[in-house]
Amino acid sequence: MPRSKRRSAEMSSNDEDRYSSKRVRSQNSSRRTSRPEEPLSYSHKKCLTWFREYTTPDEPDTLGPEGMEKFCEDIGVEPENVVMLVLAYKMQARRMGYFTKEEWLKGLQELHCDSVQKLQCRLESLKCYLNDQTVFKAIYRYAYDFARDKDQRSMDIETALAMLQLLLGRTWPLHAQFSQFLNRSKYKVINKDQWCNILEFSRTIYNDLSNYDVDGAWPVMLDEFVEWMRMTRANSDIS
Repeated sequence: MPRSKRRSAEMSSNDEDRYSSKRVRSQNSSRRTSRPEEPLSYSHKKCLTWFREYTTPDEPDTLGPEGMEKFCEDIGVEPENVVMLVLAYKMQARRMGYFTKEEWLKGLQELHCDSVQKLQCRLESLKCYLNDQTVFKAIYRYAYDFARDKDQRSMDIETALAMLQLLLGRTWPLHAQFSQFLNRSKYKVINKDQWCNILEFSRTIYNDLSNYDVDGAWPVMLDEFVEWMRMTRANSDIS
């Protein structure tokens, strides 16, 4: 074959290969971009049927303590696990140990969960809410009204200690000392102002208490805690 014709044939063959390769890439790209993302499915009817597994004929619209125990067992979470508090927050449940039908459907529709398996897949993301300071503050404030006895305006000290352990036990270095202080103090209840200020104290006051202003607007409870801590440390240094 003459050189010019051979070169022309080679160029034609190369062009065809490039075109074929380009066409395959284009088809693959088209498939990737045209494939729709699978939507998160949610069935109201399925979610309601799931709710009925934990209720009784006498109270079909309320999931109570026995149902809550079975629900926690099904999803593999202890009732005392903080993720249950986050879930209650998402449902805006009004009473600890209970979910109403409306609360259940509201929260789980938002989470797109209508089965045990789907909720189990969301547990880790629910825990991540605790890492956001703004959301954590909202959950912390919510916990006060959620956990307190609805017949009382304040939270009893035993419940407060349990909730503080749940919410601040992992992150606040002075939590153990504060719990010890409460156990030895005269306080039998905690009001909402005290509750909210405990969180603020845990976030802003240094562990050595050097930036605590006794003339600030802190509740007397926290003034007494700081005084108790300083006395305890002073006695420890002497001994």
